Amino acid sequence: MTRPVVLTGGGTGGHIFPMRAIADALLATGVAEGDIRFVGSRRGQEAAILGGGPIALTLLPGRGIRRSLSLSAWRDNAGAIASLAGAMVRAIFDVGRWRPCVVVSVGGYASAAVATAAVLWRRPLVLVDLDATPGVTHRVLARFATVRCVALGAPSTGVEVTGAPVRSDVLEIDRSLEARVRAKAAVTPPIDAARRVVVVMTGSLGATRVNRAVLELARQWRDRTDLALVQVTGRRDYEMVNAGRPDLTGLDYRVIDFAHMPTWWALADVAICRAGATTVAELTTLALPAILVPLPGAPGDHQTHNARALADAGAAQLLSDADCDAEALAQRVEHVLGPEVWAQMSRACTLLARPDAAARIARVVLSAGRVT
Repeated sequence: MTRPVVLTGGGTGGHIFPMRAIADALLATGVAEGDIRFVGSRRGQEAAILGGGPIALTLLPGRGIRRSLSLSAWRDNAGAIASLAGAMVRAIFDVGRWRPCVVVSVGGYASAAVATAAVLWRRPLVLVDLDATPGVTHRVLARFATVRCVALGAPSTGVEVTGAPVRSDVLEIDRSLEARVRAKAAVTPPIDAARRVVVVMTGSLGATRVNRAVLELARQWRDRTDLALVQVTGRRDYEMVNAGRPDLTGLDYRVIDFAHMPTWWALADVAICRAGATTVAELTTLALPAILVPLPGAPGDHQTHNARALADAGAAQLLSDADCDAEALAQRVEHVLGPEVWAQMSRACTLLARPDAAARIARVVLSAGRVT
């Protein structure tokens, strides 16, 4: 191949991990490492997650727009628009120089410049809509796309339902009962095999309302000898949560700032999470029942739409951020842990799961780019 496949997006792990999953799927079809390029944002996690590998990474200036009318937001947004203009100039130059066979956008503010440059240079454009409702960039560019790959919804002209890509270390998790017992024994210190495990994860920074509710939940459960509660706080709230740890007489309670989540997904019985696209794709792939607390104010309220899609299918419980307190969480966890309910929710997850999503998207990309 003389013209590369360009994968663009990022700003958050929810976009970066799918980029990597699609790249891995393309490599599995025989596309060479040198024929794939990543393009992301300097301000995101792209350098840490995608940098240093065999696939070239280009980082553009730019940052997201703050949805606020405050003076500080106006100042920040002026800078964001200036950065976007700089990114656009650089993207137009790079796309013109690379002449890619196809550009693949997974969304996020980092994708806007490159996807737009693809349209200007008349290169095939594949949009990967990870959320139930696409972001602004993809809504604007949809009419110019060669094809759209959607995680949720129904197929139509120019739209392929592929699911959302899941990283390989999640796909490799064995969720059988025997494997979950082994996973409990493998962590340090081990978790008693008889305990049911509740894992809380709300992103790299964390969600303060959820973290406070879970901290209070730990106080309520202090005497429980049948449960383990693993709270991945995110870096912002770790000190607050750790300082508030209650005295415990029975509960196995673990507070972690940042974690390798496949380790904890491998042993979890119930998850308490936000409802980003990557998270819900991982939960359904793992058949892991969850209580989803969507991020309020997310663009297009996409997390609520994601959570509702799972809740309507019986695969998750939906709890609004405003209603998230210890009592509400306790009630829902007890409900989900009921053996019949748990089994029904787990089965519902498998009906939504598309573990081959990355491979499906790779096939669409190769077709759109006419790569043989």
